[in-house]
Amino acid sequence: MADGGLKAIFLAQRPMLLRLLAARLGSREDAEDALHDMWLRIDQLADQPIAQPAAFLYRVAANLATDRRIAAHRRGARNAVWLDGLASAEDIPDQERTLLARDEWSAVEGAIADMPERMATALRLFRLEERPQRAIAEELGISVSGVEKLLQRAYRKIHDRLGRFAEDSDGAYRQDDEGGAGRAD
Repeated sequence: MADGGLKAIFLAQRPMLLRLLAARLGSREDAEDALHDMWLRIDQLADQPIAQPAAFLYRVAANLATDRRIAAHRRGARNAVWLDGLASAEDIPDQERTLLARDEWSAVEGAIADMPERMATALRLFRLEERPQRAIAEELGISVSGVEKLLQRAYRKIHDRLGRFAEDSDGAYRQDDEGGAGRAD
């Protein structure tokens, strides 16, 4: 089938594909992002014949939904591990917690400063301005999956920097003779 035919079938099936994706992903916004990815994939298939285009589109939608659910699960697990690795607020007195947070923030700022501009921009738009990945993709002129990859690499750089920060500061804290946390001199 020609490119225009597959795109025409996609447009005709779009409402049903959107419902399928929304049901599987649990969010209309995520479903819209997945449909955008589908459109980009269809654009790459311009010269390939497809025997059953409607069935093909539903299979692509189902696969995208599965891939996104797996990615979301991994992202959640990675974030949980990352958050568990941070110092526990109950273990550190207020002043020390404030100093530690400032040091950690400095490490995060350093990691962001060392990132390529596009990666840092994607991270700022997503985390600070809370813009959807689709809007970031349009602004940067890349696909939504490209934004996801930039964010994954950005998080990895921050995680690595915080890991180095934690290694550097592990020796700085010790138990004093009375069992309280104290700064090693």
